[in-house]
Amino acid sequence: MTPRTVLTIAGSDSGGGAGIQADLKVFAALGAYGTSVITSVTAQNTCGVDAVLPLPPQTVTDQLESVLTDFTVRAVKTGTLGSPAIADAVAVAAGEGRLPHLVVDPVLVSTSGRRLGTAAAVERLLPFARVATPNRAEAAALTGGRVETVEEMVVAAKALAAGGPEYVVVTGGDTDGDEAAVDVLHGEDGTTRFRAARVSTRHNHGTGCSFSAAVAARLAFGDSVPTAVAAAKEYVTRALIGARGWELGAGRGPLDHFSWSV
Repeated sequence: MTPRTVLTIAGSDSGGGAGIQADLKVFAALGAYGTSVITSVTAQNTCGVDAVLPLPPQTVTDQLESVLTDFTVRAVKTGTLGSPAIADAVAVAAGEGRLPHLVVDPVLVSTSGRRLGTAAAVERLLPFARVATPNRAEAAALTGGRVETVEEMVVAAKALAAGGPEYVVVTGGDTDGDEAAVDVLHGEDGTTRFRAARVSTRHNHGTGCSFSAAVAARLAFGDSVPTAVAAAKEYVTRALIGARGWELGAGRGPLDHFSWSV
């Protein structure tokens, strides 16, 4: 059977733990065929991001045209956009209805603290999103409010959904502590909370990328948004558990995308 095609529009991670490289691993692990449009090239590893080079917007458009004119893309996710001009280039295709089941991962800052995008670039795409997947810090940056407690996550999800996305899921795995990792999904059918045991590990680089890629892959196979979100959370939790004993790099390492250690 011909696999479903999913497209990632994001930055490249030379360390392989996040960005385009992580997205393609997730697509493959979940049985989808991955295609890609690179928005920026980064020099990074598990210890941090050393350099970021956004590509020219026309180069992004050219990549999009090459993929969209040849493949039947079933779902799309965006990650690091690099600049508002690149976001505009992607938004043109989204506005034409060429980016189905669009999942917007509003990557603003890397795990190590390096700025990778702007709120203006993310906001350009939100009206076209089927699902937006900010973590707490990203939700706070986009709404201008504090997003720390679960109730504040609910408020932020509702506020962001009012701005265009059909669904918003605010993820809660980006904080330390022993409490459960809670994600809050808000959409047309109300608000749902997803809970999982928090995994103690330094190998958590690329969790946001992997989560949004998993949501897109499941949407490509016809899942409803709540079902896709539940499946993505389960997948990322399993990937975190699998990698927690690894010794890859000196900093925050990658996930076990293929369940090699589970």
